[in-house]
Amino acid sequence: MRLIPDGRALISAAMTQTHTVRQAALPEDMRILLRDYPREAWPDHPDFATSIANWMGAHLMFRQLARTLTRDGERYLDRERDADTHAERLSRFGGALVSSLHGHHHWEDTRFFPELSAADSRFDPGIEILESDHEALDATLHRFERAANRVIRLTTLDEAQAREETADVLRESRTIEALLTRHLADEEDLVVPILLHHKLRG
Repeated sequence: MRLIPDGRALISAAMTQTHTVRQAALPEDMRILLRDYPREAWPDHPDFATSIANWMGAHLMFRQLARTLTRDGERYLDRERDADTHAERLSRFGGALVSSLHGHHHWEDTRFFPELSAADSRFDPGIEILESDHEALDATLHRFERAANRVIRLTTLDEAQAREETADVLRESRTIEALLTRHLADEEDLVVPILLHHKLRG
């Protein structure tokens, strides 16, 4: 069983801070284009490019991975899954989520969001909220990574301790799920209308 790769090189200095899940939706003035480009009409819009669909597909993958990790932890604690299977899946799916999210956020923060800001600076306050979400997610991913790697190591050393400490992993995976639920929906609602309105990537 492999440990989850260390993604600290891409984690911001905020990883040591305590973050809470953002509850509030984006301000209404950040959603004005959504009225003209409602979500249900996106797939049929002539400027809905393959690259946009792929970007949203990555979001769907993140949601699915986070849900899988939460359900796996619950099943292990309920003794519906053996320790070795749980550790193998935690390594595989946890590593995929951590590395993919770090890479995705780095690309958005350094390339994608600046492109959107250059196209329509009215929405910079919304982009700043999304960037703050990335910091909260990175901090949570770091805590998840540390807890998960400890459980993976303990599986072969002290299975009872591994089961006990899986509660820490489960807490962080639930936080990741909640953060992604809020963040990805808001990110799509802000970004896709900008792309369609300005015919970017079409």
